[in-house]
Amino acid sequence: MADGSQHSMAYVAESTYGVTPATPTFKAIRNTGTTLALTKEGSASEELRSDRQITDYRHMNKSVGGDISINLSYGSFDDLLEGATMGTWTGDKLVVGTTRRSFTIERKFGDIPDKPYHRYTGCEVNTLNLTVAPGARVSGSFGIMGKNMTPEAAALSGADYEAETTTQVFDSFKGVIKEGSTGLAVVTEVTLTLENGLESRFVVGSDTTIQPGAGRSNVTGQLSAYFENSTLLEKFLNESASSLEFSLVDAAGNTYLFTLPKIKYTGGQVDVSGEGAIILPLPFQAVYDETKGTNLIIERTAA
Repeated sequence: MADGSQHSMAYVAESTYGVTPATPTFKAIRNTGTTLALTKEGSASEELRSDRQITDYRHMNKSVGGDISINLSYGSFDDLLEGATMGTWTGDKLVVGTTRRSFTIERKFGDIPDKPYHRYTGCEVNTLNLTVAPGARVSGSFGIMGKNMTPEAAALSGADYEAETTTQVFDSFKGVIKEGSTGLAVVTEVTLTLENGLESRFVVGSDTTIQPGAGRSNVTGQLSAYFENSTLLEKFLNESASSLEFSLVDAAGNTYLFTLPKIKYTGGQVDVSGEGAIILPLPFQAVYDETKGTNLIIERTAA
């Protein structure tokens, strides 16, 4: 019987989409859970019979998808952040780009005796989600879209496995949130979502996708804050462009800075559900900033 306590994940970058390198060096994926799996479409026979029975059922196109849930820590996910943004770290700065990256992701069920390795090929990062909330670790997920999966009895010949990173998980106790270049001390939560709009492309002669089509970089999220004045609300009412940045600092002093140089709020509904403090939720859409040349910037600073 498999237990989650003996489950692990690792990845290696692919040079060719859907093809695992011959002698891979896998990097561990620190995670809190996953739904990564292979699924198949199906089709029942449409033949009509006098006894009302279905004569056949066939598996059709198959695909890989699911989320890898994480607690964000410094240096642990930089390759996957490149995959999510389709950008390239230039020094310690990452912006949204157009470079496609695929990975082979390997799950190992350490207490399964026959085929403990599940290898997923052609995995690209379709979505990135992050949540910064009071008194909590910074949580998130990478949404994966892939090509195929095979269960295997042993590790790949010549494969090497790097140890997990040991940096501490980010929390909400340190760091700064700025809206329109002004520090905010009344924020109750910040969420960030990046979507790449990957879509499977199936062809005759194969039940797996060729490399999926990619859509636009769609960065959205929500800033929630205690309702203390009308400044933020009026930015929504007046369709005023603003900016948002939030820094995350771990116990050792390592930092990530997320900057959305141009956003527009898409809502500002002030609900009241009781006698307590009123929260103003402000969903937003990030758009291209002409000066910065991007809708999202991630910067890293080692302690």
